[in-house]
Amino acid sequence: MANVGSLENLQAAQKILRASLKKYSAISSKLDEMGPRLDDIRQRLPSLEAAIRPLSRQKCSYFAIRDQINGAIGPAAAVLKVYGIVRELEESLLYQSCADLPAYLSSMKKLEEAFGFLADNCVLAIQWLEDVVEFSEDNVFSNNQSLLSVKKSLRMLQELHEIEGRAHLDGGPLNAAFNKLETEFRSLLMENSVATTTCATLLPLTMPVVQKLQTIAGRLDGDIRLQKCIVLYIEVRSLNAQRSLQDLDLDYLEIQVTEFDDIQSIESHIDQWCKHLELVVKDLLEPEYKLCNDVFEKIKSDAWKHCVARLAEEFRLISFLQFGRSVTKMKKDPLKLLKLLDIFALLESLRSNFNRLFGGEACTDIRTLTRELVKAVVNGAYEIFQELPSQVEMQRRFSPPSHGGIPGLVSFITKYCQQLLGDEYKPLLAQVLKIHQSWNQDVYGDGFLTNHIIIIMKEVGLNLDAWSKEYEDICLSYLFMMNNHCHFCQLKGTKLGDIMGDSWLGAHEQYKDNCAALYLRECWGKLLSLITQKDLGSFQESEKKKLKEFNEGFDERYKKQSNWVICDENLRRKVCQILVQAVVPAYRSYMQKYVGLVEHDASASKYVKHTAQSLENMITSMFQPKLVKKYSSTKHIRFGKLKSLVQNQFRATLKAM
Repeated sequence: MANVGSLENLQAAQKILRASLKKYSAISSKLDEMGPRLDDIRQRLPSLEAAIRPLSRQKCSYFAIRDQINGAIGPAAAVLKVYGIVRELEESLLYQSCADLPAYLSSMKKLEEAFGFLADNCVLAIQWLEDVVEFSEDNVFSNNQSLLSVKKSLRMLQELHEIEGRAHLDGGPLNAAFNKLETEFRSLLMENSVATTTCATLLPLTMPVVQKLQTIAGRLDGDIRLQKCIVLYIEVRSLNAQRSLQDLDLDYLEIQVTEFDDIQSIESHIDQWCKHLELVVKDLLEPEYKLCNDVFEKIKSDAWKHCVARLAEEFRLISFLQFGRSVTKMKKDPLKLLKLLDIFALLESLRSNFNRLFGGEACTDIRTLTRELVKAVVNGAYEIFQELPSQVEMQRRFSPPSHGGIPGLVSFITKYCQQLLGDEYKPLLAQVLKIHQSWNQDVYGDGFLTNHIIIIMKEVGLNLDAWSKEYEDICLSYLFMMNNHCHFCQLKGTKLGDIMGDSWLGAHEQYKDNCAALYLRECWGKLLSLITQKDLGSFQESEKKKLKEFNEGFDERYKKQSNWVICDENLRRKVCQILVQAVVPAYRSYMQKYVGLVEHDASASKYVKHTAQSLENMITSMFQPKLVKKYSSTKHIRFGKLKSLVQNQFRATLKAM
């Protein structure tokens, strides 16, 4: 209704202006006719000059007013015409749908242009009429009825000029049109942003949908409208992020550092973390970044990159980085080095993704957390690797195994070093050491990694020498060293064996044979001498005593050494075979030589305790491991209780350091 009244007022003002112009034109004509007559009268009637002078000034004023009014008529007529067009476009946009987006945007553009043209012409007409009012008020027309009409027309034009500004306010036609575009923007996102139900991945948007979103975003470009557009985008895509993560068990991200006492207890969580972080970055955030870039491609501002930062938060990227940082704060542990290298490998594979996705100012926190994580991983891995020789040396205070087998430390370290030298970890460890070197301006040399492994193995050898001296039974000491030299011989053809060298391997092969010979001589030589004496003429009491001593000695050795172990099956079979060949034939020969005398001696039965076959069976049953430990050839070392024991010892050592 207000718009209708404004139109009527404008039409009334136009009529008044035309009438005033006509009246002023008539007055001006009359003044022209009076000019010559006044000159004659001035010559004849000087006294009339004073009376006519005001009329002359009024004539000049009418000429000036006429020019101002003529200038205002054109813009005022244009205002009336454009206003009608504005009303038609407003009515069209009110009922027009965004389904035909090009047509809707065309109507919006026409309405904006109409409002701009209306405002420009209003300004021009207002300027002309303001000059009329100002001139008239300073002259003789201040109380003229026509002047009052001009003022009324001026107010009407000023009201029309304000319509363009109100169009963008709440309730205005342009504001309503932009609101409808925002609604369409959100609807397009909601209808086409659905995560798959089978896995945490996102369905890509079709090109027509992306183009519509891009067009709307470009049309909404502006400080206020763009921000609202970004908020809408984040709102909808955040829901998608939540749906994408709902099938993933991410509760482990909330575990506190104090719960990380044992690396094995969270090893599976770290493996999950690596898989989930890679999925979030490559399969979820990468598509989101591309979609953001496509939708907001025409936006000159980098404000849209705020979407990526917010969506990264919704995908819990901050929590992922914080979990990784928590792992680096755990107590030092040799197996922690392997997990840190796993984390480093993942971060290295995602480096280009991180640089591309989080390069904007809005992602400063993510970049900071990522840098801190990489630094903590590199420093933590270096520190553990650097301290390994001293850790091994400090295990010397522990006792060797009572069964003479391979200490858990030796098995652990050899397999651990082989993992570090394997194709999976060696390049990563070398890169970590190189990065740490560049950060700290240290000079390690190209052979630092392998040289450090050699140092570790030398410390293991020194531990074995020290432990062998702790056995009270020299035979057990020889058996212990035989086991461990055999263990090192088996490194031939491995990465660790290659860097230790053929001479090192050959030396252990020789030491193994020497220890085996010493074991047989020291442990069984004296016992065999009891039944290998030659040219015994009769089964005298002294021979009965020797047979008794042999039986007692054999039983004693069998009982004791049944608790000893030879870890390598081939070595065990070989030692047992040598014992059988040394003991059984000699015993059989001894018993066959005196069997007749034994049968005629009533007390002989108490001296003959074993048959040759029973001795062989007993010897071949010796040195069997009580628990057969099959070391895993999978990705990580797994020793069960043995692994836990070794790690706990290492952890205590590192804590003491």
